[in-house]
Amino acid sequence: MADTAPDAITLLKDDHRAVEELFKEYEDAATPAAKAKIADKIAVSLIVHTRIENEHFYPACEGKVDEADLKEAYVEHDAANVLIAEILASPKGDDFAEAKVKVLKEEIEHHVGEEERWLTGIFSQAKRHGVDMDALGVTLAEAKAGYEADIAKNGPEVHLAALKKTKVAAE
Repeated sequence: MADTAPDAITLLKDDHRAVEELFKEYEDAATPAAKAKIADKIAVSLIVHTRIENEHFYPACEGKVDEADLKEAYVEHDAANVLIAEILASPKGDDFAEAKVKVLKEEIEHHVGEEERWLTGIFSQAKRHGVDMDALGVTLAEAKAGYEADIAKNGPEVHLAALKKTKVAAE
């Protein structure tokens, strides 16, 4: 895997673009059933992405990225996870389903903007201050593959439980 894994920033940005595309598909979907199916894909994609950032990327950035930026990123993940859990638990015909996905999209757009911001974003700070993006990319790719396989086998709920044990929730 080491020879084929992208660097950490490339992997994370690819995830960002993929979820942006899923949000677009959601907006373009014609039926509530199609929207529900895409909403589940969005939720799973974000669960995996959030876990690799919380458990691997952000810890690798500690001491190299502004502490306030990392704390804000953890809190933004926690806020998104509340909506993700609600989306996954939503019954058919949930009157608030569209609103939940719309607010989640807005939260994710804000979060991505802060991570990818030129010079002052978390990605720029990490790269500039010497985080080994190649080695971290391998770690992220392996963790991502493991989480995706586990979700395919056991469903996303176990990962939502793990996300509730973030730095923010523990403090």
